[in-house]
Amino acid sequence: MRRPHIRRVAIAVAVTTAVTLPTGPAFAAAPDSSVRAAASASSPVDAARAAAFAHASATGVGQGDTLQAKDVMTDPDGKQHVRFVRTHLGMPVLGGDLVVHLGKQSDYLGVTRAADHVVQPATTEAKLTPQQAEQKAATVAKGDAGAAELVVDARDGAAALAYQVRVTDSDTAEAGGSRTVVVDARSGRIRSNTPDSDEFISPTLGETLRERGEQLNPETGTSARPTGLLGVTAATTYPVKATGSGASLFAGKVTLTTTRTARTSYLLKDPTRWNTETRDARGQELEAFARGKKFTDADNKWGNGATSSRVTAAVDAQYGITKTLDFYKATFGRKGIKNNSAGARAMVHFGNKVGNAFWDSTCGCMLYGDGDGDMLKKPLVVLDVTGHELTHGVVDATAALEPTRVDREGNQYGEPGSLNESLADIFGSAVEFSANNPKNPPNYLVGEKLGLAQKFLRRLDQPSLDKLEGAVDYWSPEAYDTEVHAGSGVSSHAYYLLAEGSGRKTIGDVTYDSPTYDGSRVAGIGRAKATAIFYRALTRYMVSTTDFHDARKATLKAAADMYGASSTEYKTVAKAWAAVNVTAANGR
Repeated sequence: MRRPHIRRVAIAVAVTTAVTLPTGPAFAAAPDSSVRAAASASSPVDAARAAAFAHASATGVGQGDTLQAKDVMTDPDGKQHVRFVRTHLGMPVLGGDLVVHLGKQSDYLGVTRAADHVVQPATTEAKLTPQQAEQKAATVAKGDAGAAELVVDARDGAAALAYQVRVTDSDTAEAGGSRTVVVDARSGRIRSNTPDSDEFISPTLGETLRERGEQLNPETGTSARPTGLLGVTAATTYPVKATGSGASLFAGKVTLTTTRTARTSYLLKDPTRWNTETRDARGQELEAFARGKKFTDADNKWGNGATSSRVTAAVDAQYGITKTLDFYKATFGRKGIKNNSAGARAMVHFGNKVGNAFWDSTCGCMLYGDGDGDMLKKPLVVLDVTGHELTHGVVDATAALEPTRVDREGNQYGEPGSLNESLADIFGSAVEFSANNPKNPPNYLVGEKLGLAQKFLRRLDQPSLDKLEGAVDYWSPEAYDTEVHAGSGVSSHAYYLLAEGSGRKTIGDVTYDSPTYDGSRVAGIGRAKATAIFYRALTRYMVSTTDFHDARKATLKAAADMYGASSTEYKTVAKAWAAVNVTAANGR
């Protein structure tokens, strides 16, 4: 489960995304170097910013607004997409993000915007003092409040002056994490109160499992301790790359690229993947990666395939993270979670009896607990869990999809949050297919190795078979306020239908039988094309408020870009969404 990233609102960095796309009518192959060169110049940002103000009636940008580039994406055909976050009179605007689309000659093509209204608040004079806002935040989040910052909250159909406060050591967050609280600067009303960590197991799911007396007992492999030392060279200048082996809990015996720091000293850090590293939190609730203990080894053989070795969980974590990075790079040309050529980081053995796994943007890393000893007895270092959670980091770096509300227990609701969970399941599943590990066979199931009685946590072909979270197969007006894991079924189902089609089929050792809302038949276009369409839609045409009907439009635009508006791929995207009851006619 992700946290809505309310406090991270302005990143004044333009990042180039050179995406690998299937060849189609609208996209001829282009050398990566030419794509990078086009996007590295400052002119796309300047042109997009100027276009946003010149077309203010369409973009919603107005007097007092400042646009800061978060991402620059250049397509093989020369089209450019510049993602902006906004400030108003120097105050960050929550829900003020937009993407400006430009042609090859930097001509304005259109905009995708989060706020469909003017973001100027009725007044810029606060009635509450910062200290009063901090006190309210500390009280509601039950922790230590940081400094209050004035913001414009444009997320709820209007613009309001508010304070944003980060509260640490919160008693309402799992493992004593932090929360971000937004307080109305005029009335003192709590506008939002959200956890800053990304929990895989939601509060609702945890409670359901406890009520049923069901335990998560992840199925582990039978890996023996590695027996051979790999990648030893005669090099005497350190550090150097080395190839080691690991005995994991879930993925069998795996190869790990490590750093050799001395003749008989190795570090669990991958220099070929931007120094991606896993460390030991030593049972502490750390949110600073630098405080984690480095994993070192004398012979480059890691773990023993069981929890009796503290290193084994680190093997799974490092393996899962590197496979996720490999998927995004090989498939889309994405260089790291934020596409900034920076490695991912993880800490295992997080906290005391923590039965969860998190994406934590404060740390900028994955955090894995060891289990609570009751409901969950093993670390959640399964491959699709890692792929799921790291995808939340990718979403956060692009559309930054947010739920519409969060209840007192931390459960999140609303279509943008449901879409976020769905994308994490979609790409998490794609990571499994990319890794293609026989010890962890790829499929369209999520959490199939967790040892649940229903044999999976969620599934993409017929989401309603998940009885634990009450996932839905089709859209209805109730989706506007459905818990995000339950609601994720709508777009996950649409993706599966686009990839594999409706009806019964067996892929690998799993039999699927995907229904449709209206009884129609959908013929899939294949997983590679479907995944590319959803990724392009995410990175080009989705923003923080994108709902299912917006996602339909985004994927149609992506399909038109890649294959043409008269293509089979485009028509199948429309059929897949109609098959889950998302149509142009029933959108609001």
